Amino acid sequence: MLQDYQVLRIPGPTPVPPRVNRAMTQSMAGHHAPQTYQIIQNIKPRLKKFFGTSQDILMIAGSGTSSLEAAVVNVTTKGDKVLVLSTGVFGHRFTEICESYELDVDEFTTEWGQPFPLDEVIEHIKQHSDIKAVFSTFCETSTGVLNPVGELAKAVHAINDDIIVIADGVSAVACAETKMDEWGLDIVVTGSQKGFMLPTGLAFIAVSDRAWKVIEQNDTKGYYLDLTKHRDALEKGNTPFTPALGLFHGLDAVLDQLEEEGVEEVYARHTLMRDMTRAALKALDVNLLVEDAYASPSVTAVAPTDFDAQAFRKVLKEDFNIDVASGLDKMTDTIFRIGHMGYCSPADVLQYISAFEIALTKVGKTIELGAGTRAAQEIYLQKTTTTVTQ
Repeated sequence: MLQDYQVLRIPGPTPVPPRVNRAMTQSMAGHHAPQTYQIIQNIKPRLKKFFGTSQDILMIAGSGTSSLEAAVVNVTTKGDKVLVLSTGVFGHRFTEICESYELDVDEFTTEWGQPFPLDEVIEHIKQHSDIKAVFSTFCETSTGVLNPVGELAKAVHAINDDIIVIADGVSAVACAETKMDEWGLDIVVTGSQKGFMLPTGLAFIAVSDRAWKVIEQNDTKGYYLDLTKHRDALEKGNTPFTPALGLFHGLDAVLDQLEEEGVEEVYARHTLMRDMTRAALKALDVNLLVEDAYASPSVTAVAPTDFDAQAFRKVLKEDFNIDVASGLDKMTDTIFRIGHMGYCSPADVLQYISAFEIALTKVGKTIELGAGTRAAQEIYLQKTTTTVTQ
């Protein structure tokens, strides 16, 4: 096996396209240099379409979790009542952040592998009129569930238009269709290492007019994560603190690549990869954690019932240097997760499904070699074949 050959199929960080790697090798420049201003001005209007908003997207040097914390600290103050919809590890992370700021946290938990039940959540909100903000994951990366955050925002604002609705879009933005303004979401956050095909290090935050009114009246926004500082600097074409300039150059190249493909085509590609993956695993009689109706287009969670998930991952790594992720927390050893997001194509799906078949055979599961690959091929042909005339 070539030691430097690696196939990264985890739900982040994701592979970085070659042109993006090249872009990030450009020389550094000063914080206030003309080229820094120029790259920010070039990026700023182009990010909006991936959030579905007319608002400028704030860019903070930090991980995705920094964007979650920024959302919390900017719209709440100590003692505020907030509702966290926890459908997995990262939903619960919102709870941990909120508790660290001494908020009055009401955590609505859902069985892992299930989305939050919208009707029950809305009824809960009706019974608790003091809720100031609602936090949810869009895609729950630990389980592969795509939560109905758009329906949530519309329903919450129909009850109380002052409640701020925040969505963690870390493994959803630039993978799943996102319509922040149309849905009425107030804050949507993500990180650079998922659909945006960059190394970790940039957090993106989109804020609605409704949320800005709350933020501007909040005297406890912190310092580095004070979003008004980032907004005001961005309006001038800069950042309030030292920018992640290399990542900005990479992001410029990412946006070129995504725009060449087309926004709707980006979403269609992710949906196709999800459907190919799920069809293949079903054909191999491998149990999926999440039902089709709310399966994420960016990550698929597999919950084996007749083979060991970690033994399977070990064969993939040792034989092919293909990395898929383990589960997290209480599902660490019982599931594995496949990332099909960002710099990933249907050809990559066919590659890892073929390798899966060998790994399944080696860990003792009886399958028909080629059955999963064939099922993935059939989905690809169903969704992409057009009549060719000469």
